[in-house]
Amino acid sequence: MHEHPVSASGRHRGRLVAAFGLTSSLFLAEFIVGLIAGSLAVIADAGHLAADIVTLGAALAATRIATRPDASGQRTYGRYRAEVFAAGFAVLIMLAVGVVVIGGAISRIGHEPQIATGPMLWIGIAGLAVNVVAVLLLRSGAAESLNLQGAYLEVLGDAAGSGGVIAASLLIAGTRWTAWDVVVAIAIGTFVVVRAIGLGRSVLRVLGQHAPQGIDPHRLAADLEAIDGVADVHDVHLWELTSGMTVATAHLVATDTVDHHTVLDAARDLLAHTYDIEHATLQIEPRDHTSCRHLNW
Repeated sequence: MHEHPVSASGRHRGRLVAAFGLTSSLFLAEFIVGLIAGSLAVIADAGHLAADIVTLGAALAATRIATRPDASGQRTYGRYRAEVFAAGFAVLIMLAVGVVVIGGAISRIGHEPQIATGPMLWIGIAGLAVNVVAVLLLRSGAAESLNLQGAYLEVLGDAAGSGGVIAASLLIAGTRWTAWDVVVAIAIGTFVVVRAIGLGRSVLRVLGQHAPQGIDPHRLAADLEAIDGVADVHDVHLWELTSGMTVATAHLVATDTVDHHTVLDAARDLLAHTYDIEHATLQIEPRDHTSCRHLNW
């Protein structure tokens, strides 16, 4: 039986589940303490945690959807793009949270609310501890999967937010200047927006079917052309179906005397071993077959 391919984020699903549970528990604690302490920074961080819960939930759903077989036969590439769409959803959530937090902080400028720095400090410490564990859980997968990278950046933003809450509580307690709460909230919101923009660029790169990062199409074409028996290479296309799944197509013009099976085997080995491309469609053509050269894309 043909084994169904597993995407990069699918291999780390258990870590996503653990991070989801930790983040959900921390959200409830931060929201309650934020209301009790009257701290915008804590409430802002709790709002970011709520976005994390949605993002992690979407990431988990995407890993499940991506592995579902398509009985209709219409999705010839499967459902793997669900993971990329989940990463895009994470970008939208992060941008929304960042803008709301910054807007709420700006509207509070000039006010001097009473802030209980004790509860604020302890929830910041607890939040930092939980977020560090979640960051460690997701860090390895974030390097392989856009889906996990979205979840990782959300949790990393929370860790920064918890550190900001700790700093704000200490600064307010030491200086009696409650405006530190607003300053930290703006910093948290800005951090989230900057991270969202970076992830958004990566998502658009995949959806725009750009060549995967780290692979130079011109160098790959030159390596294929250097194979014994290959006279020319054209119509090279490279794209990512989802993180960790690169797809390639190419036309190889073979010399008159070479065995086409030998060329095909050498090309497939080159792509698999040098570029880690396991799914490649290669067309071997004789020298006098030139009709496809009129393609302009």
